[in-house]
Amino acid sequence: MDREKIENNRETIEKDRLENISRKILVMARNELYMKMRFLDVALSSLPFVLDTGAEGMGTDGLYLYYDPQYLGGLFREDRVMVNRIYLHLVLHGIFRHMIRRKGREERLYHLSCDIAVESIIDELQYRCVMKARSFPRREMYRELKKEMKTLTAERIYEVLRKKALTQKQLEQLEVDFRVDDHSYWPKAEEKKRQNQIENRWQDISERMETEMETFSKEASQTSESLIDQVKVENRERMDYREFLRKFSVLKEEMTVDPDSFDYTFYSYGLTMYGNMPLIEPQEWKEVQKVEEFVIVIDTSMSCSGELVKKFLEETYGVLSENDSFFRKVNIHIIQCDDQVQTDQKITCEEELKEYMDKLELKGEGGTDFRPAFSYVDELVRQHTFEHLRGMIYFTDGRGIYPAKRPVYETAFVFMEEDYEDVDVPPWAIKIILEEDLDF
Repeated sequence: MDREKIENNRETIEKDRLENISRKILVMARNELYMKMRFLDVALSSLPFVLDTGAEGMGTDGLYLYYDPQYLGGLFREDRVMVNRIYLHLVLHGIFRHMIRRKGREERLYHLSCDIAVESIIDELQYRCVMKARSFPRREMYRELKKEMKTLTAERIYEVLRKKALTQKQLEQLEVDFRVDDHSYWPKAEEKKRQNQIENRWQDISERMETEMETFSKEASQTSESLIDQVKVENRERMDYREFLRKFSVLKEEMTVDPDSFDYTFYSYGLTMYGNMPLIEPQEWKEVQKVEEFVIVIDTSMSCSGELVKKFLEETYGVLSENDSFFRKVNIHIIQCDDQVQTDQKITCEEELKEYMDKLELKGEGGTDFRPAFSYVDELVRQHTFEHLRGMIYFTDGRGIYPAKRPVYETAFVFMEEDYEDVDVPPWAIKIILEEDLDF
């Protein structure tokens, strides 16, 4: 018994010793990173350290930093810069909330995409505490990706890799080149409570960091351009497109059986006369919330390709055609406009919208001026072409001349993410970026 106690004490003492050494290593790494990147001060201190001998090196779930002390001690002796890089790697996963942004994407490929996105940022930092020579496979991967996108986000990288249809061998090689941390701590899709905790912790940190980099740390942010670009993308206001289109719906009675409402007189009479047989007669009119009137304007300037316009219309059609979003008769105008209104197609039912998409032909390719479309719609309103016009959806790249005054209807400027560059829209307008999420 005494021998067992002694053995347990030795294990406890050894564990405490390893934990103390590990903490010193991690604190040292945190301090070195902070000295060069002060805009990361809160982020670097947001992951409490947790010893876990089952960890494959180091990892995080967005709430804690897990580490294997034997691995950490060995890595510190061999390559102190790698300790700094992995620490920063874990913090960047948190800033971008990679662990809760998978949204149905294939897990292994998504994890690889997150690692590539984070490593691309670290590889561009010109600080000695994280600087290492980039391998040839890394340089080639960054070169290929930058042909496809300006900012290397995990979601965009995933789409490029998915289209490449990587073989098992290619996938394994990329994991060797880019994987540095343990992703097994990332929450599962059903762990909503943990996901909310992670989102709440890192959203404020990320927004404060963006403000810091744009104001008080200008000099530092100039050496971290990829980081600030990714932070801006991550901090964009996200709006569900289905929810947005509901803004244009109206409450109206439609002739249909309403199973949720019935005459209680018949119900009670049936119970009285027949014991356990209520008489139910559903109403033939039901109040429903559906889309009735709105305007879609398509920017047909040379900067908007036909492929992107088609994708936008497909997304819109997909939302409107599900769950009976249309009334039997609608009044939707699809207007093509560059620097002048080119066409105006009235849509009165779901079938007409489908036919318009199938036969889509863009007209224009001049400059971009948003004002003619607004003037045209204003005139339609004055002519009582619309009875309940709720708003306008303007699909564009955003580079054009905006109206000086707010219109009487709601307006949203919509961008496809793959062609999106951050632009300022007027304060009275909504800005929406359609992301190519699998669960959209």
